[in-house]
Amino acid sequence: IAFQENEIKLLTAEIERLKNFGCLGVSPSLEGLRDENAKLKYRLNFLRKSLQEERSKTAKSMININSCLQEIFGAAIQAAYPDLENPPLVVTPSQQPKFGDYQCNSAMGITQILLKTKEQKVSPREIAEKISKNIPANECIEKVEIAGPGFINVHLRKDFVSKQLSSLLMNGVQPPAVGKRKKVVVDFSSPNIAKEMHVGHLRSTIIGESMCRLFEFAGYDVLRLNHLGDWGTQFGMLIAHLQDKFPDYLTVSPPIGDLQAFYKESKRRFDTEEEFKKRAYQCVVLLQSKNPDFIKAWELICDVSRKEFQKIYSCLDITLIERGESFYQEMMKDIVKEFEDKGFVQVDDGRKIVFVPGFPVPLTIMKSDGGYTYDTSDLAALKHRLCDEKGDILIYVVDSGQSVHLQTVFAAGQMIGWYDPKVTRVAHAAFGVVLGEDKKKFKTRSGDTVRLIDLLEEGLKRAMDKLKDKERDKVLTAEELKAAQMSVAFGCIKYADLSHNRLNDYVFSFDKMLDDRGNTAAYLLYAFTRIRAIARLANIDEQMLRKAAREEVLILDHEKEWKLGKCILRFPEILQKILEDLLLHTLCDYLYELATTFTEFYDNCYCVEKDRQSGQIVKVNMWRLLLCEATATIMAKGFDILGIKPVQRM
Repeated sequence: IAFQENEIKLLTAEIERLKNFGCLGVSPSLEGLRDENAKLKYRLNFLRKSLQEERSKTAKSMININSCLQEIFGAAIQAAYPDLENPPLVVTPSQQPKFGDYQCNSAMGITQILLKTKEQKVSPREIAEKISKNIPANECIEKVEIAGPGFINVHLRKDFVSKQLSSLLMNGVQPPAVGKRKKVVVDFSSPNIAKEMHVGHLRSTIIGESMCRLFEFAGYDVLRLNHLGDWGTQFGMLIAHLQDKFPDYLTVSPPIGDLQAFYKESKRRFDTEEEFKKRAYQCVVLLQSKNPDFIKAWELICDVSRKEFQKIYSCLDITLIERGESFYQEMMKDIVKEFEDKGFVQVDDGRKIVFVPGFPVPLTIMKSDGGYTYDTSDLAALKHRLCDEKGDILIYVVDSGQSVHLQTVFAAGQMIGWYDPKVTRVAHAAFGVVLGEDKKKFKTRSGDTVRLIDLLEEGLKRAMDKLKDKERDKVLTAEELKAAQMSVAFGCIKYADLSHNRLNDYVFSFDKMLDDRGNTAAYLLYAFTRIRAIARLANIDEQMLRKAAREEVLILDHEKEWKLGKCILRFPEILQKILEDLLLHTLCDYLYELATTFTEFYDNCYCVEKDRQSGQIVKVNMWRLLLCEATATIMAKGFDILGIKPVQRM
């Protein structure tokens, strides 16, 4: 907004200057002058409109209270200690009501800095008092208190919290302002062609989708990429086997029912039949030279895989743009040349390798036979995303086992000058493995990798069993029961993954994830439907709630109302933290905290009061129903970011 206001001032001054040209008798081409004037006026009008929209959007955005308090205390510290460079700024929500609503814990850090840099011994409490005296006028702080050795306890104003809740109810959940609209490229899922998706692909797919949803909600331009393993020597054996098994594949589409079995057959032949192995290598050469018959065979195999992958993506509501390794083939020659031209290439036993400072293992960018490697294709992908896609933020959602490889590739891109890490963020969002209940890698009883489609089907079966155990089939229509089954099955699988810190391994257990007690999707989905039902059972419709949101003041006198109101407004803080550290379990923890805080509120504060004898409604406390609505609105947006679909009846 400040940038646009400044540009408007400059443009207005320029238009005045052009007007003066004519007045002063200076005679550049009159037409040229008119054109220039018209262009500037058009730009000025565009900027004014854009500024108006930006102000309107900012007015509707949810306020990040923690950020507001950081600005306030940042200004107070600057006023109290103007000579301090980069003083510590620590503002966190208080853990207990007796310590206020938030705490500023900067005084202890400033004590250490004053001692080290100026040799001044000042107590943290004295520093806290000086900071408190310099707090500028603001709309959110009611009072501050100094506790213990120098903690500054912050009490928020009730009218400020009430006003923010009313804004949320009237405008919906609007993302916090994030500044300039940046482009984010997310690489996730990335299965291999001719191999089935297994439980190992589950984490990348679920985490990547959720990250994309978060960045999209925050207003970023997001490119979702599926870096398929769709190129390489394995296609030689697959094409050779296709030619033998379906010789008329060019005219009749081959009925490959089980691609996994097809892959295993071709691999067995490759390992045991020397003649077949030779032919497989020849097929690779012909494929790489773009022979039309071999390209057709390759496309057929890729299409069979795509259809299988899409079944999974449809179940889990995943959206991706396919851009596999084959996409980057034409760029690899230039990648090798660029590294050679800049003097980074060494030749080792015929291979072309690149050593990156700080990494002991070099990247192999060309094999001794002239072929390219995964290193070359990953470098080509990195450059394309940075230089062609103009990505400001690149996120690779790939398992922890690839960490050293990816860090080496990123460092090579930095070394050659493709990006500056101070300007462009390139991050590896690593994750651990999925374990079985025996705490070993998740496998079938026969020791095979668990197929993802089997896992999803098992989830559907168990979700239906759970719903029938609760006798939901007796109260829901067939359509409602089906919707609840899919919501619970896929929601629980996603939430079980996302609720764990992605850096850790996690144990996959259907029994735990379908438990409707504790921090599970089953509990949260049920809590959500209960909250949504409160207004409905009181015969209050959406229109009545909207009218009340405009007219009612949200009273927050009861301690449980106050606690719930503050918890609801912490949503932007949670999102901001995840945008920075990419750890989605923070959102799951917050949603669970919100649901349990709501339960405390509901158990202690009557929303709808009924006659004990007749059961008739005698009073509706509308401000409390609005708190219910605000809770449900935040939960719905949280579910949406996690890729979970709640239902109205469960």
